[in-house]
Amino acid sequence: MGARDRTGLRQVPVRSVGVDLEAVRTFVAVADAGRFREAGAELSLTQQAVSKRIAGLEKDLGARLFTRTARGAQLTVDGRVFLPHARELLRAEERAAASVRPGRRALRVDVIGRGLAPAGLLRDFHRAHPEAQLDVVTHFLDADAAIDAVRAGTIDASFRAVTTPARHLPDGIEAVRVHDEPLQLLTGPAHEFADTRAVTPAALAGHRIWMPGIVTGTEWAAYYDELALAFGLTIDATGPNFGLEPLLDMIADSPALATFVGEGTRFVWPADYDLRRIPVHDPTPAYPHSLIWHGDNPHPQLAALRAYLESAQPGQRDAETWTPKWAQR
Repeated sequence: MGARDRTGLRQVPVRSVGVDLEAVRTFVAVADAGRFREAGAELSLTQQAVSKRIAGLEKDLGARLFTRTARGAQLTVDGRVFLPHARELLRAEERAAASVRPGRRALRVDVIGRGLAPAGLLRDFHRAHPEAQLDVVTHFLDADAAIDAVRAGTIDASFRAVTTPARHLPDGIEAVRVHDEPLQLLTGPAHEFADTRAVTPAALAGHRIWMPGIVTGTEWAAYYDELALAFGLTIDATGPNFGLEPLLDMIADSPALATFVGEGTRFVWPADYDLRRIPVHDPTPAYPHSLIWHGDNPHPQLAALRAYLESAQPGQRDAETWTPKWAQR
């Protein structure tokens, strides 16, 4: 029945919902990867273990988070609503852990996505330095949020395109451009450029480049805005962003739609999609990745990562590479 408080009103017990953080981590991994199997590989779990964790989380929350299809796992409406809160739970966990193990922790590095080029750079670094302990996170939507996290110490470094001149960065924050990633055009087999060996930016004028994942106000939105302006391109960010697999599905079936992907972006698609990755040249648009860190950070692996990236980048950038004016430094 419940006890009465001082006002005489009956107090109704409220059932709290507890969630397993490992299940939350698994949920975020599946949302990012789009497949249970790929999320399992990322977390060193079997597909069955991933399914069990997701099922337990759905039971705890009383909501279905994914719709399972032959092409992967699609977030439900409840899943899309829960995702930002799940990421915040993991950030809070990370901040709590970092507060009590400053001398023994792994190097925490932020990347936009685990299938993008910066994650590949980290994999290469780890192969060169297998003793290095890395904690790769994908928590932050844009460079400003990542910089705030570096300042707060919740991450050690972040790979981002930096639109702000170095002299205008917050005190203590340093950034160095470490990797120019060439863009490629991704088309289906019926597209006009499907069978070309390379295409120029000028030739893409008048063709619809569909990129529904672009978020206004981010550094990547700024990059594609400048790219479109420089070459008269139509880069369409409208429409709901249902993730990579629905985008690939649309591209595969369309004679008119294409999208841009980075040369270092890793993803797979069904064989019958017959998608084509076409280099863009004369000039080659490249996305300028920078490493951001705090100058006072003493983590020994941060120094090793910076040295590795400096040695890995080419000594001189190709004169035929295009990057935005804000990246010319």
